Amino acid sequence: MSSRIEDYALIGDCHSAALVARNGSIDWLCFPRFDSGACFAALLGTPEHGRWHLEPVGEILKTSRRYRPGTLILETDYETATGSVTVIDFMPPRSGHPHVVRMMLGRRGTVAMRMQLVVRFDYGSIIPWVSRTQHDWRAIAGPDALVLRTRVTLRGEALTTVADFSVIEGEAVPMVMTWHASHDSAPPPIDPATALAGAEAWWTDWSGRCTYAGPWRESVVRSLITLKALTYAPTGGIVAAATTSLPEQIGGVRNWDYRICWLRDATFSLYALMRGGYVEEARAWRRWLVRAIAGTPSQANIMYGLAGERRLTELELGWLPGYEGSRPVRIGNAAHTQFQLDVFGEVAAALHLARSSGLEADADAWNVERELARFVEAAWKDPDEGIWEVRGPRRHFTHSKVMAWLAMDRFIASAEQFGLEAPLERWRRIRAEIHEDVCRNGYDAERGTFVQYYGSKAVDASLVMIPLVGFLPPGDPRVLGTLATIERELMVDGLLMRYRTTPEVDGLPPGEGVFIACTLWYAHALTQLDRYDEARVLFERVLALCNDVGLLSEEYEPVLGRLTGNFPQALSHVGIVNTAFRLQAPPGPAPL
Repeated sequence: MSSRIEDYALIGDCHSAALVARNGSIDWLCFPRFDSGACFAALLGTPEHGRWHLEPVGEILKTSRRYRPGTLILETDYETATGSVTVIDFMPPRSGHPHVVRMMLGRRGTVAMRMQLVVRFDYGSIIPWVSRTQHDWRAIAGPDALVLRTRVTLRGEALTTVADFSVIEGEAVPMVMTWHASHDSAPPPIDPATALAGAEAWWTDWSGRCTYAGPWRESVVRSLITLKALTYAPTGGIVAAATTSLPEQIGGVRNWDYRICWLRDATFSLYALMRGGYVEEARAWRRWLVRAIAGTPSQANIMYGLAGERRLTELELGWLPGYEGSRPVRIGNAAHTQFQLDVFGEVAAALHLARSSGLEADADAWNVERELARFVEAAWKDPDEGIWEVRGPRRHFTHSKVMAWLAMDRFIASAEQFGLEAPLERWRRIRAEIHEDVCRNGYDAERGTFVQYYGSKAVDASLVMIPLVGFLPPGDPRVLGTLATIERELMVDGLLMRYRTTPEVDGLPPGEGVFIACTLWYAHALTQLDRYDEARVLFERVLALCNDVGLLSEEYEPVLGRLTGNFPQALSHVGIVNTAFRLQAPPGPAPL
């Protein structure tokens, strides 16, 4: 059985990532990219599907862990009756081949350790061919090869590799695992101590540039580091999470692959990074965006691969039982073919924000935006699948129409503010038409609230965006009524659900946790009403959900008291950064 989601910590090198459980087991690792076939897949199966376990033998009296300040270097302390040891886990920032380094430091006495290594390429399905020399262990299958270098004696045991050894006070015992293409020779070894010093210097330099200086700096820095770790450095794309198929409801079917770059999530990430002082990351994201969506706007995806790939075919991996029996396990995402009108608003807002924040002019970006504006002009009246990627019928979702309005509004703002060529009169007319349509068809006067989709009686947490993007003033009675209805009907244990899941709306069985990002959007809306004390309480309620190393997944299950959904989730950490900044800002529209 896998550990709880909140028992995992993230390590990564801005190309790939691994999850390290509190019990010393790396249960998830995809080399050499986030979206590669995992060689450790115990997270979604059993230890036999791949893991790298490292832990003291016998009774452990106490375990504690932390990241080194300002880094993605994980340290786990173990206290035993015979001594204490610290295990350091990290991935050096990529300059060549990917490595995972595990280093044991003896702190007191002598600690007996045991290692079990189970490599299964292609998501736990392929047992590799293993060979050993005096200090090197090698595994190869298909296109993948791993080499493990350590002075510890290794031996085979029931199609796994194990080692029993001791760590004494003052001793350092390193293990380095390296991936390489199977048709190439293994790369030369790295020095673990040098790699550790380099990784610490790289991360502390990066995190030290954070501009936030408020009361939640530690949480903001940890969230920004997480967003950086979820960035694919070669292209600037930002994945939604490091995992696939962690369930939105334990035992349920809402299990999706999030190792993909959503336009929506990435635009919010852009804002968080720019607010935090990371302009170069924002510049790289803009370059990725312009490349990814280049072409005919009607063919634009809502999500892309790390390098802008458009075909993200969804497959089910029947040999994996899923996290705590949550089936099916999926790779790829069929929602890449959906039409989601709202992404055009988020992209337009993000590009306008980039210009307003001082990024240099980019003629290609404006040319792309003009094409997007033409598409929104023609398509805003069409139904879509909406922000939550429902697998039910297309509808006229109110949030989607609001974001179409946002697209036109930000296109207009960019043209006006920066003197860019545009058919402004036509754009202003379209913007006014969308606004009138939403107010007429998306608002239920009888209930006193905007609704999830035209003709519905239900509300949706995405409606919180109406005041956040400036569609209506925060004090408008329609906004106040909507916020009150959302709080009354979607708030659970002080946190917001996305919407009431039903098969009629999204084509799936009902049930999921509360959505962390929506809760933080609501906190934003409260600040616009000058209800800062309530917003602060809500924000700190979310911070209390972070695990012991400051990480959040997509959702939280209040009854079970557990994190659910893919982990760590970029959108949740974006919310932490943006809300922390927002709580120090005067009331007014949010940039998105």
